[in-house]
Amino acid sequence: MPALADVLAALDALWPPERAEQWDAVGTVCGDPDAEVGRVLFAVDPVQEVADEAVKLGADLLVTHHPLYLRGTTTVAASTFKGRVVHTLIKNDIALHVAHTNADRADPGVSDALAGALDLRITGPLVPDPTDPAGRRGLGRVCEFDRPVALRDFAERAAARLPATAQGIRVAGDPDRLIRTVAVCGGSGDSLFAEVRAAGVDAYLTADLRHHPASEAQQAAAMSRGGDGLALLDAAHWATEWPWVEQAAAQLDEISDRHGWGLRTHISRTVTDPWTAHAPAAHAPTTDHVPSTTTPGAPR
Repeated sequence: MPALADVLAALDALWPPERAEQWDAVGTVCGDPDAEVGRVLFAVDPVQEVADEAVKLGADLLVTHHPLYLRGTTTVAASTFKGRVVHTLIKNDIALHVAHTNADRADPGVSDALAGALDLRITGPLVPDPTDPAGRRGLGRVCEFDRPVALRDFAERAAARLPATAQGIRVAGDPDRLIRTVAVCGGSGDSLFAEVRAAGVDAYLTADLRHHPASEAQQAAAMSRGGDGLALLDAAHWATEWPWVEQAAAQLDEISDRHGWGLRTHISRTVTDPWTAHAPAAHAPTTDHVPSTTTPGAPR
């Protein structure tokens, strides 16, 4: 079996830490470089449920997309939920390694996995990495359909292909509109609307869309295009990044086979999206049904 240091070197070659955003916290959180690694678990979130899963599995290494400590801390006490995760892992000789925005920008990266899950043909990155002469790395991906599809059909495809969550897929736009091109970005993507407009795509699928950026992006696109605007599909953050877990495990499998390491990789299917239920509106607001008060959140 390989040493942890050898496996981490291979992971850093896939997702070089220097390509992470400056604010990010990637790399190894805990683990003995000399320890042997036989089993590796891949997951999106380093939460307690996933740490417990790693223990039950007998994993030697947990690789997650999201950082455990994105901001500085002064304690890893087990009385805090993050400290408890660290204690659980260290007590059971499990290392933790994080690949976040360095995996977002990689080739292939998080958005490649998302596009693949949706059966989209990638034409290039949404925000190219200027340090990549091949023009393949960067944030998000611009994609094409093999043939135009109705927005409602694309939304149904996304709901069927991505892991099920309480949120499902929120859609903005005419459901019958035909979509030919789409930008995708795994994780929070409403900071990239300027690049989405510049790409001239028909639709944008991402996560964590907020009211004002989404509304303004639609209005700006409608004005510049003369009516159609930009269709939006808002999926759960966890769901848009989970396909990367499968992709990352397959990448490490290939490296293990090449070196004869005999690693056993596993994929966490624990749903760590924080939202657990969804109550759909009984009806949409109309001129025939106006709330009796303008107070936000007033009961109807």
